[in-house]
Amino acid sequence: MKNKTTILISTAILVLIALSSIQAYLINNTYQLKKKAFINETTDVISVIDDNTKLDSLYNIWGDNLKNYIADYKNNRLSKHQIVSRSKEKSDSLNTEFKKIFKAELKKVNLGYDVDFKMNLTSVVLLDKVKNDTIFSAGKKELRLFGEDFEDKNAKTINNAKWFSEQEFVEKIKDEIKINTFDLEVKTENKIVIKDWKSIVYKRMAFLFFASVLIFLIVIGLLYYAIKNLITQKKITAIKTDFINNITHELKTPLATLSIASKSLKKEEIKNNEVIFNSTLNIVDRQNERLQKLIDQVMTNSLSSREIILNKEQVIDNEYFKNLIDDFKLSVQQQDVTIVNNVCSAEVLLRIDKFHFTTALLNILENAVKYGSASIKITIETKHINGEYCINITDNGIGIPEKNLPLIFDKFYRVTEGNLHNVKGLGLGLYYTNQIIKAHNGSIAIHSQLHKGTTFTIKTPIN
Repeated sequence: MKNKTTILISTAILVLIALSSIQAYLINNTYQLKKKAFINETTDVISVIDDNTKLDSLYNIWGDNLKNYIADYKNNRLSKHQIVSRSKEKSDSLNTEFKKIFKAELKKVNLGYDVDFKMNLTSVVLLDKVKNDTIFSAGKKELRLFGEDFEDKNAKTINNAKWFSEQEFVEKIKDEIKINTFDLEVKTENKIVIKDWKSIVYKRMAFLFFASVLIFLIVIGLLYYAIKNLITQKKITAIKTDFINNITHELKTPLATLSIASKSLKKEEIKNNEVIFNSTLNIVDRQNERLQKLIDQVMTNSLSSREIILNKEQVIDNEYFKNLIDDFKLSVQQQDVTIVNNVCSAEVLLRIDKFHFTTALLNILENAVKYGSASIKITIETKHINGEYCINITDNGIGIPEKNLPLIFDKFYRVTEGNLHNVKGLGLGLYYTNQIIKAHNGSIAIHSQLHKGTTFTIKTPIN
């Protein structure tokens, strides 16, 4: 059964991990699609702005100057480096007006977010049937012509442009002036940087993120709830099985006491001694009443301290504990048990439910015997401190591990370390004891050391 439960829980966790992976994969795909749609949306807008006639006029001015620089180059008046240098100077002089126009057009479309744009020059080539002449080639470092200056690694390329021009120029060859032409190829690249684009995409996916996290938490909650219920039901099932197997053992104490008492009543020496006879008969009555109520207790073990109905009566502590110890000694007379009665000498009037309170104390005493050493010694000590009646029950048993102490009063809990699991029980005794003490507006605490013993301290108000 344990292996099946482990397999079931492991399978559920693996399925949850698989579902989480699928969900993460789908969210990532959605993110990529949203990102692509967002960038395309921005690209379309920038492309429209880039086709503006005012900007085209600035491009044309720069292009005309480039053609003149090429004509000077053909006449050996400029070098390639000078062409590039002067072209850059010209674009820089036009760039202030370019940025002004671009920002104005960008403001008109009202994107709702900031976009930086730039145009890079990638190559300038003179075309020739024999051999092309490269005036400029960007390589790894491109030359910015227009727009903002930003690092290319953070930019998105929106388009690449290539334009050709056939240009006439005056060429002087050996004192002879001729009109020749040259074919020019210019390549440019447009790039943009969208500021905080990730935040914008994430905002557009906010509902999806929220819904996914919510669903994921709900699934985890349901899985946790299901596993917890499964473990609880498994535990309750095991307890019920133990209850059926152990009920006879749990009721053996009062039955054994009744058996011993009834046999004693048959003896002639008991019959002839009226005091002993009446005392034994009283034991029979008390154990019979206890047996009947013990069955009711088992049937109603789920009651909490607030649901237990107490029938309080006044008892004198000395007399009460004497009767309690006498009854308990009779039930364990076959074992090596010594009980030390250190009840305070001054009489104290207690107001308690005699049956329930007795059952609570007997649960502690019986546990001392169950988990005791070869020779059992139990000390019952009482004190009257600041309006509270304190009861200390100390044994010399095997003790309880410290990590188990916080759970010792939990319903159905039983310590399963060492040889403790070999002792019969339902895990209800100390739970019931705790509920009874709480119902009397008292408290119970436990202190224990392994192989040295355990002390239960009960405090209940006197009035």
